[in-house]
Amino acid sequence: MERKLLLVFALTFLVIMLFQPILKKYGPQPPAPAKTESAGAAGAPSGTGQSSVTTQGSSSQTSGSQTSLSQTSLSQPSTPVAASSEAETVIENEVYRIVFTNRGGRVKSWVLKKYTDDKGGQLELVNSGAAGLYGYPLTLWTYDAGLREKLNSVLYVQSQTQAIGLGEESTKVSVAAKGVEPVSNSLSAPTKIAFSYSDGDLSVQKNFTFDRSSYVVGVETAVHVKGALVAAFPMWPAGFGDQVSGPSFAASQIGYQHDSKVERLANGWTLLPSTKVIGGGTVGGPINWAAVSEQYFAAVFLPLDAENAAMVTLRGALEIPHNATDASNKQLDKVDVYGIAVGNAKGASNARLYVGPKALSELESVSVPGITGAEPDLRALIDFGWLGYIARPLFLWLKWMYGHIVANWGWAILLQTLVINLALLPLRLTQMKSMLKMQRVAPQIKAIQEKYKKYSLRDPKKAEMNEEISALYKKEGVNPAGGCLPLLIQMPFLFAYYRMLNVAMDLRHAPWMWVHDLSAPDPWHILPVAIIITMLIMQRMTPQAGMDPAQQKMMNVMMPGMLGLMSWNLPAGLGLYWSAGQLIGIVQQSVMNRTSLGREMREMMEKRARKKEK
Repeated sequence: MERKLLLVFALTFLVIMLFQPILKKYGPQPPAPAKTESAGAAGAPSGTGQSSVTTQGSSSQTSGSQTSLSQTSLSQPSTPVAASSEAETVIENEVYRIVFTNRGGRVKSWVLKKYTDDKGGQLELVNSGAAGLYGYPLTLWTYDAGLREKLNSVLYVQSQTQAIGLGEESTKVSVAAKGVEPVSNSLSAPTKIAFSYSDGDLSVQKNFTFDRSSYVVGVETAVHVKGALVAAFPMWPAGFGDQVSGPSFAASQIGYQHDSKVERLANGWTLLPSTKVIGGGTVGGPINWAAVSEQYFAAVFLPLDAENAAMVTLRGALEIPHNATDASNKQLDKVDVYGIAVGNAKGASNARLYVGPKALSELESVSVPGITGAEPDLRALIDFGWLGYIARPLFLWLKWMYGHIVANWGWAILLQTLVINLALLPLRLTQMKSMLKMQRVAPQIKAIQEKYKKYSLRDPKKAEMNEEISALYKKEGVNPAGGCLPLLIQMPFLFAYYRMLNVAMDLRHAPWMWVHDLSAPDPWHILPVAIIITMLIMQRMTPQAGMDPAQQKMMNVMMPGMLGLMSWNLPAGLGLYWSAGQLIGIVQQSVMNRTSLGREMREMMEKRARKKEK
């Protein structure tokens, strides 16, 4: 029975560890698509002449600065408006540098100043390869493909203002003459820019607001076709610039909050059913926020009119080098690229757009209008998984240690590991006591099994054997699972730690000794080797109740080898936690083996081994 329990435990552990990196939260099917029409196919509220949509704005405190979108009105230009050539406008604040082009009124570059890429250069969030195929940020999505292509390729007239309201700006652009010569310029936030286009039948207005120090941008868009408003959604269509490998694209996810629920759409293999990302699929409102994200960065739309908001899920294929660091390797991998378009299904769109790190401190500074039972900010964007109730407190505790005790994430992990293992020491003692009881009754269990071994498994006599064993366990106060239960209690901490390190933005590019990035695998694989060695030592030191010596020797080699192989490409931070925990466990076990309890267990095992040899 003990061997069977050990086998079940090992297989369970193996399955969970293999699938944990891609385990996603189970989500129900998305709501039915909102009913929308396009120009010629997608509809808009009917109207003639000049049409405007007024939306009540809200304010958001973000990173110490405030983004205010007051009550605004987007008006269609009354005369033809178009630029004669392409020009760029650079918007810069404390945390980003954004380059707009008037061709399509879109973003060509979105650099985050506080972060670097894997080569140490500026972090570019626009994936140029994917964007060239599927569109650049803040282009517009419509259900009419022809209209969509025109909206994102014509030359807009661009202007800027420092005013709070956008009504005056709209008026300025609407009277501009056709063929205006654009001027490239650079602006510092806070500021606002507007892009306008009109050819008589089609008129477009795109307004953007920028704060001094936050990652939030105000986005307003309105498209009229022959005087009628058309649903046209601003997009983040093609992933992120720091996605350069298969695993980084595999970490992509689309998530959204409607009322108090957060749904996550994924397309990978999971233990639980997942909602597939369907390119061009529409999710109807209410939508409080909608995001496309990867492991560490996200683009999040927060519609000001949540009830009438809709999200279109975007998905495309991209070929990338199998090994970006090896120019001689011409092998290509095919990956999926995710994106979203979010806007008002009934006309003009007005939203806040957060483009930045998935760091708790930043996400918690972006408010989401009060909804009963929901988070008041964007913290739910970070998916701590099904053990989030353990993983999130672990991260907050680790971050506190980093900020108040040791100013290095690696040493903070070691300190936290020490505290956790000291707290779990009583479980080790409980495990040893349970194993000692099993050792004491092992001869009696064996005698009972010998008594009934002549009966087949289907024979009713086997039930009597189980009853005798259960009675013996009850009499001696033995819990057959007592040796495994403490280990099972410890396993959630390991899984939660893995999940926490996998989403902890703060550990990205965090160095420790020879490790340059605790969120990436150990470049020299010293930590995985340390896991194997410490497990081998730990297995030899720990008494194994009721296990045959030959089987014990096999398990002492097989388990460390298997787990060491599994940890080969895990984040270095997890390897540090795991190997340090094993080292601390060796010290604890060494002390316990010198107690009367430990000596008694060792003597019983040696006596049993001698009998087996004879």
